[in-house]
Amino acid sequence: MGTRLHLEERSIAPAALAAMEASHPEVVREVQAAIRGNAVVVIGMAQNPHVKKVRKALDTAGVAHAYLEYGSYLSKWRERLAIKLWSGWPTFPQVFVRGVLIGGEDLTKAALADGTLKSSLLITATA
Repeated sequence: MGTRLHLEERSIAPAALAAMEASHPEVVREVQAAIRGNAVVVIGMAQNPHVKKVRKALDTAGVAHAYLEYGSYLSKWRERLAIKLWSGWPTFPQVFVRGVLIGGEDLTKAALADGTLKSSLLITATA
């Protein structure tokens, strides 16, 4: 795997960095707390069919998960942007397993299909 490209902090003006850090830090802290407190967390938004599909796939597979919802297509877009900036993942849903971002709908369904999601839950739980 390669290293994800991102703008280094030294390349961001102090005023811009301060504005970025001030962008809904309470939302990011809420997401971080949910990830620390739950084995599987889905971050999503109302009306998004991909969020509904990934939650249904987890339910069907018997994988309990916490769900945090931030607005819909017309609301709370700034809160969702803060989450995207923090995680680096560009879309919703964002699915975390044992603190690790595994991706969105397609990658979560693939991890369910090949057993790696449930293995991650079992390995970490018994370690």
